[in-house]
Amino acid sequence: MANLKDLRNRITSVQSTQKITKAMKMVAASKLRRAQEAAEAARPYAERMENVLASLASSMVGQIGGPKLLAGTGSTQVQLVVVATSERGLCGGFNTNIIKGARAKIASLIAEGKDVKIVTIGKKGAASLKRDYRSRIIKHFDMTHVKRLAYSDAGPITDYLLASYEAGEFDVCTLFYAKFQSALTQIVTAQQMIPASYDENNVVDLGGAAYDYEPDETEILEELLPRNVGVQLFRALLENAASEQGSRMTAMDSATRNAGDMIDSLRTTYNRTRQSVITNELIEIISGAEAL
Repeated sequence: MANLKDLRNRITSVQSTQKITKAMKMVAASKLRRAQEAAEAARPYAERMENVLASLASSMVGQIGGPKLLAGTGSTQVQLVVVATSERGLCGGFNTNIIKGARAKIASLIAEGKDVKIVTIGKKGAASLKRDYRSRIIKHFDMTHVKRLAYSDAGPITDYLLASYEAGEFDVCTLFYAKFQSALTQIVTAQQMIPASYDENNVVDLGGAAYDYEPDETEILEELLPRNVGVQLFRALLENAASEQGSRMTAMDSATRNAGDMIDSLRTTYNRTRQSVITNELIEIISGAEAL
């Protein structure tokens, strides 16, 4: 049984930890509000961009010589997997879930005989994937300098992906991130960014009307497709930022409550131990008095 001093020290230690987790919860809650607003504000623009591209792309079905970012290279052999995680931990299962989804995709592609390359965004994803796929990681983007995410922060990543694709270094690029739904729920999402993919159900219904584009569809797509890569990447980073803070707030709230339960348990043990010590001392005093 632990002595009273050890119990007091442990109670003090857990109380200090509880103060830290409570402060981290409050900070995460504050950051979550801003991150959630930014993510929700970006969604309509990104979704509308996808909708417009889907409409234009559907009008080019069957045509030869379409933009490479839409038509693809004609092969799916070289697969690039982009894994976006956080720079810091203590955010529950946020990073673990994204990495788990990426690992499953990578393993599936390797089993199919594909040549898989990996790009990591965020220190946590890079550290985890290096254990098994060090030789496949070709690029890492450090985001520790980013305090408040802006569109320009996604620029270097977008430029790298577009330049690599033009150089023929990969055929298909898939991005893994967590889509924010609520502070309790973040959905791991795998989005094919290059070549552009679209849902035929999202194609704008033109109501039977015929439209002439000026310039033509090909020129419009050549301008919009690279921009769409940047928009979708920026949106994913915003979703990740909100998901990270939501997951951290939930994790710190749970840690704070667990620390409170542990403190209650330790205090109960401390009081029982203290009472036992007092009882034993009284018994010794009474026994000594009777011996006299």
